[in-house]
Formats: sequence, structure tokens, C-alpha cells
Amino acid sequence: MTALEKATGDAVFKFEPFVLHVLCRELQDAQLLHSVAIDSGFRNSGITVGRGGKITMAVRSTHCLEVPLSHKGRLMVSEEYIEFLVHVANQKMEENM
Repeated sequence: MTALEKATGDAVFKFEPFVLHVLCRELQDAQLLHSVAIDSGFRNSGITVGRGGKITMAVRSTHCLEVPLSHKGRLMVSEEYIEFLVHVANQKMEENM
């Protein structure tokens, strides 16, 4: 809160979701991992095949959070709301695990 009160610009509370990149030997391996990831709730997962044939499977969570807290140095939310955001982000971190 002290840092936010002293801020002169914009401040954002941001929680990034889990991401795991896996290099796969065969497309079938990537497809199997993709199915497992989707079935496990990682709905933003996907497969990328590079120009050289490199197959990468990305396991991605949907648990993101981005909330503006201040604008031009003016705090736009209460301390109670920031505590609530921290609680929500911690829950998302537990779900990532």
C-alpha cells in the first residue's frame, strides 16, 4: 500500500497463469499430451509446429488476473479490495499447482 500511495503512474495487479512448454518428438506425442492437458482443465493448451519441424506442446492454464489499481498516481481501489485480489490470486496459484 505504501508503494501504491507513492506511485505517480499507473499500477496494475497481475497474476500470470501456469505455462509449460514441452518439446515433443512426434506429433502423436503432442496430441496425446494435448488431450491430457485439456481433460485436466488446461483449456488454453495448444500445439505448434515450427518451420524446421520442431513440435512444441504448450500446457496453459486459464487462471489469469489483471486489474488496474491506480491511474496517473491516483489509487482507484480500496485496501480491502487489494487484499481480496491477493486472496483470489493465491487461490489461482493453488489451482495451478
